[in-house]
Amino acid sequence: MADSQRPFAIDSVSARLSGVMVFSATMQHDRDRLGELITTWLAQHPTVRVFEAIVTQSSDSAFHCLAITLFYTG
Repeated sequence: MADSQRPFAIDSVSARLSGVMVFSATMQHDRDRLGELITTWLAQHPTVRVFEAIVTQSSDSAFHCLAITLFYTG
């Protein structure tokens, strides 16, 4: 695929990407607290600016995993 056909240029993402933070949990109690954990982490890192978040859910017969991935600058 030519660069002109991409929805965004790879260089523009890497130019603004400072880091990636992944929050994940498999236990119900821990999944319920992910929002609080993210809020606390963001409060502890006031210079961080999240520009994309991806929520991923996966499961099998025994476990259900929720992951929230934050892409940020700062």
